Amino acid sequence: MSSRFEQTLTDSVLNSFIDQTHYLTNRELAPSLITNTAKDNTWMALRAQLEHCKSFSFAVAFITLDILAPLKVILADLAIKGIKGRLLTDNYLQFNNPAVFEELLKLKNVEVRLAQTQGFHVKGYLFEHENYTSAIIGSANLTRSALLVNKEWNLQVNSLQNGQLTEQFKNEYRALWQDSIALSAEWLAEYKKTYQEQKRITRAKANLEITPNKMQKQALLALSELRKTGAKRGLVVSATGTGKTYLAALDVKQYQPQRFLFIVHREQILKKACASFQTIIGGQKDDFGFLVGQKRQIGAKYLFATVQTLAKPEVQALFSPSDFDYILIDEAHRSGAKSYQQLFAYFKPKFWLGMTATPERSDDVSIFELFDYKVAYEIRLQDALSENMLAPFHYIGLQDYEYAGKLIDDKTPLNKLASSERVNYILKQLKYYGDSSLKTRGLIFCSRQEEAFELAELLTKRGHNSQALTNQQSVITRQNAVKKLENGQLEYLITVDIFNEGIDIPCVNQVVLLRNTQSSIVFIQQLGRGLRKYPNKEYVTILDFIGNYKNNYLIPLALSGDRSCSRDNARTTLALQQTIGISTINFTKIAQKQIYAALQAVKLDALKNLREQYRELKAQLGRIPLLYDFQRFGSIDARVWAKNNSLDNYASFLQKEGVKCQLSLYAQQVLTFVTKELVNGMRAHELILLDMLMRKNEVSKEEYLTELRQHNCYISMDVLQSVNQILMLDFFRIKAGAKLKAEQYGDKPLMQYQNDSYYLNGELQACLRQEVWFKRLFEDVIKTGLLITQEYNPAKQFTRFKKYTRKDVCRLLNWPKDVSAPMYGYRVGEKECPIFITYQKATDIKAALRYQNEFSTNGIIRWFTRSPRHMDSTEVKQLLTGVKEHRQKIVLQLFVKRSDAEGKGFYYLGNANILPDSIKEEQLPIPNKKAKQVVGMDLQLQQALSSYEYRLLTGE
Repeated sequence: MSSRFEQTLTDSVLNSFIDQTHYLTNRELAPSLITNTAKDNTWMALRAQLEHCKSFSFAVAFITLDILAPLKVILADLAIKGIKGRLLTDNYLQFNNPAVFEELLKLKNVEVRLAQTQGFHVKGYLFEHENYTSAIIGSANLTRSALLVNKEWNLQVNSLQNGQLTEQFKNEYRALWQDSIALSAEWLAEYKKTYQEQKRITRAKANLEITPNKMQKQALLALSELRKTGAKRGLVVSATGTGKTYLAALDVKQYQPQRFLFIVHREQILKKACASFQTIIGGQKDDFGFLVGQKRQIGAKYLFATVQTLAKPEVQALFSPSDFDYILIDEAHRSGAKSYQQLFAYFKPKFWLGMTATPERSDDVSIFELFDYKVAYEIRLQDALSENMLAPFHYIGLQDYEYAGKLIDDKTPLNKLASSERVNYILKQLKYYGDSSLKTRGLIFCSRQEEAFELAELLTKRGHNSQALTNQQSVITRQNAVKKLENGQLEYLITVDIFNEGIDIPCVNQVVLLRNTQSSIVFIQQLGRGLRKYPNKEYVTILDFIGNYKNNYLIPLALSGDRSCSRDNARTTLALQQTIGISTINFTKIAQKQIYAALQAVKLDALKNLREQYRELKAQLGRIPLLYDFQRFGSIDARVWAKNNSLDNYASFLQKEGVKCQLSLYAQQVLTFVTKELVNGMRAHELILLDMLMRKNEVSKEEYLTELRQHNCYISMDVLQSVNQILMLDFFRIKAGAKLKAEQYGDKPLMQYQNDSYYLNGELQACLRQEVWFKRLFEDVIKTGLLITQEYNPAKQFTRFKKYTRKDVCRLLNWPKDVSAPMYGYRVGEKECPIFITYQKATDIKAALRYQNEFSTNGIIRWFTRSPRHMDSTEVKQLLTGVKEHRQKIVLQLFVKRSDAEGKGFYYLGNANILPDSIKEEQLPIPNKKAKQVVGMDLQLQQALSSYEYRLLTGE
């Protein structure tokens, strides 16, 4: 064991128990309290320990099925590495369902035993590492609620192999283990005979309550407020399974119409909807009637009709246009059809309400336009999961089948997709990740119709009754197949696309994806088929077999609900595998690599994608959207346009879309400047000044300072000078006297500063007066930039853990010129030295660049100067001035990113101090060449990294 490691552990213990201001601490080694929060929870801590341990030992009284699915993903990866563990549990109070023990028997690399100690109520997790032991001990059992959301206190501690605490843990565990028996099929058979399942109130029962939940209350208020404005139409976008029928009934109840009409496209939906309305509204049974086929109860107060029947001229003639004062269209994304258009043209109610989960699905008619662009409320999937409106899920992304060393891809022949070997592989995974407590009722989505029929036949032959369904079969055939699934005659329905939407099978507890992800919308629709609550359905398992598909990058985007075209956000979802409420996201290591490769190959901000997002928002707003609209509605981040190298500004994009917004050359240049340099909102100062100058021709320095103070912006002579250099474009003139390229930002300062006052230049003032489109787009950029500034701390130069490029840092440090091009890893200035570190382990770096920038603790990272450098180099001496006397002269600003694949941005980690005892000259080995000299040193952050931040930066 290294003495440095022992000293680090010692300091970490002293930091936690003696004095946190005097001793350094290590993120992994320091004793720490683990609780469940939005970004960190006990499950994440357990997973991090498992992924890096050499072996593990669990002792827990209670285990639930709902946490075993994500645990199996990690254990499967550990099995590949030959890592084994032990699990000690019990049948205390008969809490553990027999199905839990059935699942535990599947774990090949975990030895499971049953404690024989009376009153076994232990909750402890031990992990053996290379030269120390970690333990997490506290209140959390191995249950989903305990590890993800409950208020739990768990202490994580570490001890060396010869430490007393480690010895206590091991002795206690050894004693319990020796006084236990092995879990076996025979023991389980006996346990099943005596087990009495505890009566639990199912989550599904909550769905029958007639009082609105939190999000429904918000939607009801929004609808009421919308009608107060005089609106005649409104749209509610509500994720599948979030109770939009109940919401509709609750709104009708609060509206109290004289007569109400409910319209939908399928009779099956109609009958269920009517039953829900009767439950919510109450009243006489005769108040509710149907208009479908030959059933025409046209006198009912609450009439439920299919569009096919109501659209018939002879049926419409039975009503006057004003008979109904409230008309609701369910599945409103279908209302662009001719039959619905007839109804819109004929009926004149006081209020139309449309409800849909997928408003974007109309191809030719804008659903938003049909409802006057009035979106009263929107409940998206991620919000619904967080509010526990849906059944939670465990998503498991795993590698698809390999044949002849080749992974399934878009061009794989049918005889390989539906081969016995692939079916065997699929069944093996289904068995391992499946739930033994319930009979499987699953949906399988595959890529081709022929594949569906072949798979159904092969699965049925192996004892898993399955039926293929395609759009070539009748509605009756599909309905009968669904009934067979519901009553247990079928285990799987196998289809290509027909169940993406409009199907309601609440009993589905497993969704299997055996196809390429074509779009985020379809992915969410298919995942959502299993999210409806149902008695005794604790969760749904989503098994995604990931092949060598170029569209794999869509998976993390869809799961996170992110639409910012950000690779960083997608990588975060993939790397951290975060939770959504009590739903978990899990990828095997091999599947992760497939998605990383797809992310690396795709350009998320490609013009095609931007056009799709633009047209979608245009349809929603009923007008040309501006950058502010994109930022406000979150469909795509406004900064995407600024970062897109193929676009100068938003006007150039609009021109590609056929919008006639021609600008003069100078107007184009100015718009490009404010878009590329200011819309990122990292500093509000320039935006505030331009906003003021648009409203009046002259702004005094005192007026400007007053406005800055109102925005809580930091103020100094340096930042005021920097604002001048930016808006006069001096910052961008790298060489003295050099002119900027005319096609870039132009060569005229945007403003002038004279006699303690600021002025826009004359040509810019003229453009704002004379060019309508320029003024509109210029104001839009300023307004959008000011909105984005809310993400940053205006009182600081940098906001911790936000991303900045080298160029951003030059500007925000108030440097007179952009010197980012020659900066590379750092630049020693008179007062500050920004340091940029790409965090990679030595094994990940080319042999010629063996800089081992590595966190030794959660607050200390090893850093090296460029080569060749010695202790007596001018740059090094300047950097180290005052360090040994603990009066460091140069302020170090530390910026770190995980890898070059993440782009130009670095996370800002704050100020850092050089630890004097760590400074030394080191040799940088270069293959076949003479080693180069560098100076290495430890940098201590003033604010240590959280567990979440550490995992994001290091991937550990």
